[in-house]
This record gives sequence, C-alpha cells and structure tokens, in this order.
Amino acid sequence: MTETHDDEIVHRELNSDREKPSIAIVEAIADLEGKQADELTPIYDCIDGMLSELYSNPPSPEAQMAVEFTYGGYRITVKQSGTADFIHVA
Repeated sequence: MTETHDDEIVHRELNSDREKPSIAIVEAIADLEGKQADELTPIYDCIDGMLSELYSNPPSPEAQMAVEFTYGGYRITVKQSGTADFIHVA
C-alpha cells in the first residue's frame, strides 16, 4: 500500500484485485491507529459488499465512481481507481 499525506488527509493505494478489498481498509485503519486489525470493529456490516462490487463489476472509467463512508473514526473515500483517502473525524 502506497501512502501520502496532505495535511490531515492520508492517501493510500489499495489492491483492487484483492478478494476482499474491505480488509485493506481495516488494515489501513489499524496501521494509522497503531493497532492490530482484529482489535477493530468488524467492517462487514459497514461496507463489505459495496467495495467488492466496485472492483468486481466496475462502472466505466468515465463514471469516476467513489464510495464514501465512516469507519473506525475516519471518513473514507474509496475510488474505483483503487485509491482511498482517510480523514480522521473522531
């Protein structure tokens, strides 16, 4: 995962070919918080199916589709390009 910072926004490149892309979100939050992934609330109820659909059956690139949600104290925007932005909100 590649990471860059713009003030308080953390940008990461996600592996969009991963079987369960939501796990990459959990791992990123755990890394940002200095915790183990299993210490966080399960993400399944929050976003699991939506991210899988975004990558397994993506809209045309012109759509520039993004999914935005809150999880683990962060506002997260995942783009169909495979990038994710994390903004700490809690």
